[in-house]
Amino acid sequence: MQQSGLSERAACRYLGVNRATVRYVPRPDRNAALVETLVAWAQSKPRRGYRKAHNALVRKGETASRNRVHRLWKRVRLQVKRRTKRKSKPPGNPKEAILYPERPGQVWSVDFIFDALVSGTKLKILTIGDDFTRECLGIAVATSFPSIKVIAKLNHLVGEFGVPEYLKSDNGSEFIAHILQAWLLGQGSKSHFIAPGSPWQNGFRESFHGRFRDEFLSMTLFVSVSEARVLCEAFRRAYNEERPHQSLEYLTPQEFKEKWLHKQSDNAGD
Repeated sequence: MQQSGLSERAACRYLGVNRATVRYVPRPDRNAALVETLVAWAQSKPRRGYRKAHNALVRKGETASRNRVHRLWKRVRLQVKRRTKRKSKPPGNPKEAILYPERPGQVWSVDFIFDALVSGTKLKILTIGDDFTRECLGIAVATSFPSIKVIAKLNHLVGEFGVPEYLKSDNGSEFIAHILQAWLLGQGSKSHFIAPGSPWQNGFRESFHGRFRDEFLSMTLFVSVSEARVLCEAFRRAYNEERPHQSLEYLTPQEFKEKWLHKQSDNAGD
């Protein structure tokens, strides 16, 4: 209409448009760089949510608030899709027979999780963790796991971390075997078996396996057993050293352990 000879004022009055709207020039999006960072982070860690993303930004010195990160996270649709599974109601009191640790190294939990190579060969993966610090102490991968292999892995970890007071496990044949019980007795450690059919009583191991499956195993293909061992060990180190836990006040297991030990040292000094 202006090209036909009308002034801007007359054209706006005729169309019922505010002149400020016509003259508006969009400002640059101040969130563009942050959105790009969040998208890149979500692509590298697709099974982690906005809280972990915000924590990663804080660790790098960014000043974005959690609410801002959450708002942008939803805007670009980075939400983690929930994997639904059927939950059965546990019989009785779920807290029965749960052994709660009070210090690092007091309770170790062990369990198996299963996967496969691209060829179809089944993998049996043993994971061992410290229930107090949530630290994954060791992951061992094999196609079979008799008790003697479990003992070999435990023996290696005892040399590195010391002897636990309790070893918590289910009633699998590898864990109730006399040879393993004799080894624990010789180390001065005790077995703590959860009730049959009660995996929630070994909750820290179940929780780790959930993260292990969701963030790693479900997205990784293994060509060989040796490759699986290398990649699982890399995940274990990242889990201990890089992955913050909400239950640990957004510290990594390693940071939480160091903080606890430092606090105990200060208390002893006082």
